Amino acid sequence: MAVTDLDHALADEAVLATYPLYEMCRMRGATSPRRTEAAGAAPEGRRWCNVFTHARELLRAGKSRVVTPNNDTLYTNAWLDLGAGPLVLEVPDTAGRYYVLGLLDFYTEPFAHIGQRCTGTQARAFLITPPGWTGVLPAGFDAPGAHIAAPTRWLWVIGRILVDGPQDLPAVHALQDGFTVRPLADWRAGMGGATPRPLAFDPACDPKAPLDADGFAAQVGQALRENPPPAHEAARFARYAALGIAADAGPLDAPQRAALQAALDRVLPALRARQAGQVSASGWTWMPVVEGGFGGDHLLRALVALKYIGMLESREATYPIAWRDGAGQALDGSRRYRLHFAPGALPPVDAFWSITLYDSRDYMLVDNPIDRYAIGDRTPGLQRDADGGLTLHIAHAPPAAAAARANWLPAPPGGFYLCLRAYLPRAELLDGRYALPPVTPVEENA
Repeated sequence: MAVTDLDHALADEAVLATYPLYEMCRMRGATSPRRTEAAGAAPEGRRWCNVFTHARELLRAGKSRVVTPNNDTLYTNAWLDLGAGPLVLEVPDTAGRYYVLGLLDFYTEPFAHIGQRCTGTQARAFLITPPGWTGVLPAGFDAPGAHIAAPTRWLWVIGRILVDGPQDLPAVHALQDGFTVRPLADWRAGMGGATPRPLAFDPACDPKAPLDADGFAAQVGQALRENPPPAHEAARFARYAALGIAADAGPLDAPQRAALQAALDRVLPALRARQAGQVSASGWTWMPVVEGGFGGDHLLRALVALKYIGMLESREATYPIAWRDGAGQALDGSRRYRLHFAPGALPPVDAFWSITLYDSRDYMLVDNPIDRYAIGDRTPGLQRDADGGLTLHIAHAPPAAAAARANWLPAPPGGFYLCLRAYLPRAELLDGRYALPPVTPVEENA
């Protein structure tokens, strides 16, 4: 089929199916380290992979480079290249402290999780093998969950470790330092006590470059060379070669460039404007349930890659968002609100929950006089209602009553939104049996 005969549908389908690959290239270029304490600087133009890097401080206002940042955990991340063979990932004993390592393949599918829910919190080692690996499992890696077969050569490991406030940071830093990754050959050679050796690689991506058809095709082509699609999607992806999107594609010709650019100009603005999930009767937007992957839903996968890349599967965490109050009006700090949980009706989780507030202009945490960015089940000093319920007070100005101030979540003077983070949600939180209460405006004299 000639490029001039391509219809919009195929071009749009190609962008949706391959956009996550582009975004993973961009994120790898933006977040893989140029330097580590142990290895020093990577060679010119290259970066390190197969090594963990750690966020050492809880995020506060003005301290994040990503939108809707987490204020409950510290991040511990690694980009893994399995091109040279299996890797051994070792985790420390967290003594019951919640943590999770979410493993994303290069298509952003959350295909495996290590941590409290799936593998416990004791010290363990995990063997991660590349696609098609047929070696013999070393002793110990035949235990349940110890062998992780990767769908793609490149993986992104995004770890989260629970922190109970600034005083808890030293303990979490010590745990972070216990996460290591090393080649299987080094592990077999008894180098467990030695400092792991990172691998230098060329990201071949400027994460700040404007997105155009040529750059998109080049990045996706490189990603496809290293990370072929799964067998059941090979035929679908082969159709995109007519657009110049393929592992062996050369530079785009003029018709390919025009068709692909037009698709990018149609699809990405539509994705940005699209709402992810369903709005409940109380005004909260609930993300679709994701279990182990996106199940062939390329639209959802592309939407998550654009807005929520690195999202865990729903059984690990779910993130309802409130942009509006119970009457459908946009949340604004010039008004006062209450969020009332009836007795026994707090979010049902097996790990922890929190409600974090963000400025709707920049999707960031809001500077405030009490340095409070979230309220949750670990917030000290909260005041319960007389009947045992819990009422949160949300406004720019502090409440007059002392009991209400104890439960105050500060807002900016203008628009804001709320995000519930529910880690290890119980079934009723995922299947709709549990309903979050509405954010309710209150009168100024209330």
